[in-house]
Amino acid sequence: MGISTRNHDDGVAEIVMDVPPVNALPVRGWFDLARAVREAGHDPRTRVVVLRAQGRGFNAGVDIKEMQASPGHAALVGANRGCYEAFAAVYGCEVPVIAAVHGFCLGGGVGLAGNADIVVASDDAYFGLPEVDRGALGAATHLARLVPQHLMRAMVYTCRTVTAAELHAFGSVLEVVPADGLREAALAVAGRIAAKDPYVIRRAKESLNGIDPVDVNRSYRFEQGFTFELNLTGAGDRHREMFVSDGTQS
Repeated sequence: MGISTRNHDDGVAEIVMDVPPVNALPVRGWFDLARAVREAGHDPRTRVVVLRAQGRGFNAGVDIKEMQASPGHAALVGANRGCYEAFAAVYGCEVPVIAAVHGFCLGGGVGLAGNADIVVASDDAYFGLPEVDRGALGAATHLARLVPQHLMRAMVYTCRTVTAAELHAFGSVLEVVPADGLREAALAVAGRIAAKDPYVIRRAKESLNGIDPVDVNRSYRFEQGFTFELNLTGAGDRHREMFVSDGTQS
């Protein structure tokens, strides 16, 4: 369990999140994920990364129970820094990153998928930012890479979710496949990329990041500042405590 990497002979690095019960990563998990993605990208043998998960869903964001059980602000700061590092690692990875999403993709999961180069999803996948209901903000930067601007705003304000089929219609999900075929589909896309000239693909990734209209790292850091403000005013802790008391993250 945790974060693991499997290197395939064709140059595909398969990184798997397996943190029961819902892949809500603790502070260490976000840093471990960032390290795994960076190490894969730095390895000259790697041609493409597939990021996927085991269990009920792709990613449920941060471990709010850990945050509420920790005294002071250490876990809150750690989670914010860990998410920043993991999202930045996916975006800045020297090779393309394919997110294979199944089940729920919420909060930090949207940060990972939104910063990936390609998203392949199962037909049971859904995406959303429940941050407003948790007394926090963030990852609208990454959601805006998946849905149009007005839908992104509606999703932030109402905490509604969208399906993989909806994202496929927008063009932000490449393929929607049955859940039992998700890994195979993601590896098939990865294989097509891995068969290309690796030097050219790495330059293509670098060039595409260079022409992005939004600096995703700076934009996300700006969003995080409001999460700290909400925490200082007590709104963050109040909503997190309600969430933990409700027992939803189980």
